[in-house]
Amino acid sequence: MRHLVMAALFGAAMLTGSVSVAAAETAPAATIAQGRLAGARTGDVERFLDIPFAAAPVGALRWRAPQAPPRWRGVRDAAKLGPACPQTVRPALVAGGVAEHQSEDCLQLNIWRPAGARKLPVMVWIHGGAHVVGSGTFPVFDGTAFARQGVVLVTINYRLGALGYFAHPALSAAKPRGEALANYGLMDQLAALRWVKKNIAAFGGDPRQITLFGESAGAIGVTTILAQPEAKGLFAKAIVQSGVGLLDPRPLGEQEALGAALAARAGAPPSASLDALRALPAAALVAAGEVRTPGAMTGPILDGDLVREAPWRVFARSEPIDVPLLVGANSNEASVILAMGVPPSAALAYLGRDQAAGRAAYGMGLADDELARQVLGDAWFVAPARWLAARTAGGAPSYLYHFDYVAAARRDRAKGAAHGSEIPYLFGTLDYFASVAGAVGDEDLRFGEGISACWVGFAKTGVPGCALVRDWPRYDAASDRLAKFTPESGVVAGFRKAQLDHLLNVHFGNGQSRP
Repeated sequence: MRHLVMAALFGAAMLTGSVSVAAAETAPAATIAQGRLAGARTGDVERFLDIPFAAAPVGALRWRAPQAPPRWRGVRDAAKLGPACPQTVRPALVAGGVAEHQSEDCLQLNIWRPAGARKLPVMVWIHGGAHVVGSGTFPVFDGTAFARQGVVLVTINYRLGALGYFAHPALSAAKPRGEALANYGLMDQLAALRWVKKNIAAFGGDPRQITLFGESAGAIGVTTILAQPEAKGLFAKAIVQSGVGLLDPRPLGEQEALGAALAARAGAPPSASLDALRALPAAALVAAGEVRTPGAMTGPILDGDLVREAPWRVFARSEPIDVPLLVGANSNEASVILAMGVPPSAALAYLGRDQAAGRAAYGMGLADDELARQVLGDAWFVAPARWLAARTAGGAPSYLYHFDYVAAARRDRAKGAAHGSEIPYLFGTLDYFASVAGAVGDEDLRFGEGISACWVGFAKTGVPGCALVRDWPRYDAASDRLAKFTPESGVVAGFRKAQLDHLLNVHFGNGQSRP
């Protein structure tokens, strides 16, 4: 299988160094301001891996905004994948790979391009993982299939957990002039995007045609970037997969208290200096940052400089960066919510005070566990996706989707498409998925080719035209039409209208646009 072979060939750690003269002469090459790169080639696709887009965030640079990337002499070996950022090791099925090799020196990106690439559209992927796990190096995010469709595909790393989203009184007291605090993972995403804008032409990409896309925590990153006017011009289109948040992030002061408690769990005394905090082992910080309260999440913080307000409030005022947007969610998103320890009883709160009306919207005959599954998935993901499509429909076009495809071998026992299950279909990495989750068949492979072409079509033209859903319309709240991906994909109108209307009315009170 292609991806298993690739993982074996270059999934180990890269020890930064140069390649031999002979290897440099035969490998695909690229030259950027930092130096020369020698990549690798398989068939008609070339790849450049483990390219640093910022300085290593270690020592005095831990919990600092990303700094200028290093330069090198000679030719840097870009044929092997680098490390994941520090995190708890999870099974491959959870994150799309296993972070067996980790390092704080992890701010790197990976590029796949078709041989002979010239001014091609670019797609930049921000991985998910609840802001605490994941890596752009994982096999499920291999960019070969995207490159074969005529785009340049980029995956990135960003700092995670207590190394990526962290506040502490000692950090605030020593805040460098002109730098933001707390949102180091988000700063990394922006730094990577700026690097791509500056350098991607050297790899055959068009810096004017960059599509930013991500799933779950990665989608939260995309929406947070969309809400920042400073990011205007860094990308031309955006895709948000299962990650539209309608809650307010914690303010800096509250996060400082939580950060102090986390540092204490990692072994720092209450009066610890900044130097002492930076001397804490990364592994201790990762362990101390493990979620201890069901439903508690790591992520963007209201620091007042970089993140000034909740992104949804910017969207409610119709003030985000106005680019074509593709947004949607999956049919069994509750798979991740329940796995996070959120109890099914929490669903009742989303139905509001009029529980009877809420149950009626979902159908009075539903068993409590099924009602909870549907309500949690709709409230966290499906309803916010529809809301975002409606709020952004007035400018550049928005396109809404619902993913409900389950591999043929699992349809008799699956309750729907689980959180993140669209990813191996989009990336064409179903062979890797099969190695950790079970068999896939020809029907699944054909579907994957079809939906990936929709995403690539959007990146190329701003319209997700593809054979799988030929007449996918731009979203309009009045007609309320979306693309529904199933074994018989197509456009449907009024999808789950009663349920989603009820949840959004409960959340916003009325009008569904409260600023």
